[in-house]
Amino acid sequence: MEFKATDIAAFLKGEVVGDGNVVVTNVSKIEDGKPGTLSFFANAKYESYVYNTNASIVLVNKSFEPKSEVIATLIKVDDAYQAFSSLLDLYQLTKKDTRKGIEQPSFIDETAATGDNFYLGAFGYVGKNVKIGNNVKLFPQVHIGNNVTIGDNCIFYAGAKVYDDCVIGNNCIVHAGAVIGSDGFGFAPQPDGTYKKIPQIGNVILEDNVDIGANTTIDCGTFESTIIRKGVKIDNLVQVAHNCEIGENTVIAAQTGLAGTTKVGKNCKFGGQVGLAGHLEIGDNVNIGAQSGVSNSIKDNETVLLTPAHNIKDAVRTAIVFKNLPKLRDEVIQLRKDVKSLQNSTSTDSKK
Repeated sequence: MEFKATDIAAFLKGEVVGDGNVVVTNVSKIEDGKPGTLSFFANAKYESYVYNTNASIVLVNKSFEPKSEVIATLIKVDDAYQAFSSLLDLYQLTKKDTRKGIEQPSFIDETAATGDNFYLGAFGYVGKNVKIGNNVKLFPQVHIGNNVTIGDNCIFYAGAKVYDDCVIGNNCIVHAGAVIGSDGFGFAPQPDGTYKKIPQIGNVILEDNVDIGANTTIDCGTFESTIIRKGVKIDNLVQVAHNCEIGENTVIAAQTGLAGTTKVGKNCKFGGQVGLAGHLEIGDNVNIGAQSGVSNSIKDNETVLLTPAHNIKDAVRTAIVFKNLPKLRDEVIQLRKDVKSLQNSTSTDSKK
């Protein structure tokens, strides 16, 4: 679809600077802008691209004052990043997948109940006693196990798997290859050195408005529930072990791993490749930097970095010391030489 600058400005309650009749059909990054696309500028380090981008329209903050000529049409808004996000929402609505019905081959058990506008892609499977709400889309090769409940407006992309007895809330998105409800890693060591599997009979609960990234795995509880609270956003390739609980509106970046029975509070932010040991308590509003290793519980409102993870102030001091280690090593070597030289000089003087 085509969008004119004046129409976009009206939607965003912004101000057009330049040709209001210019038309765009897609979006682009400002550094890779192409004619007929819209981009945005919100980070000062990208300012140089504003003056030479080939994008037709650029969203900028109202406070932005160009230092030289700008070729593109500008739309000034209160917050360029948020405005761009709103436009992406609008763009996605124009491309919304309206498929419904059941493709073949696929299987739905006769005891399953599905709501209005249901879509099941080819090779999909829906087990016994499943309850599915309205406007749910299960793309090809999705597997829904027995006794699963799914709320309204959920999307499961190709190859997603939901094991028996799990509960999915409203407005959830589960991306391709994600597995919800797989067995937790529970094995009891035996006297002969082998391991006996401990049955995992719990489930997973995803509350409303949860997003699960591609190839992420969330293990069921041993005999209770692994719980992902409202508004949680989990990136690709994340492992959530059995009996974990993740609080509302927490966001977790890719390749993070949570060991069993760890409880995470509300509004936390985890960088990529964070590792959490088991049985920890992570408070509300906690920020954990990328590649941090967390072995102890963290109180509310803390920001931690490094491995083992510690408070950001101490972490920065540690990083500075670590950076200076080569210089400190050279100084220590020189000091040893100086001390040895002084000792030799003293020894020589004493013999005179």
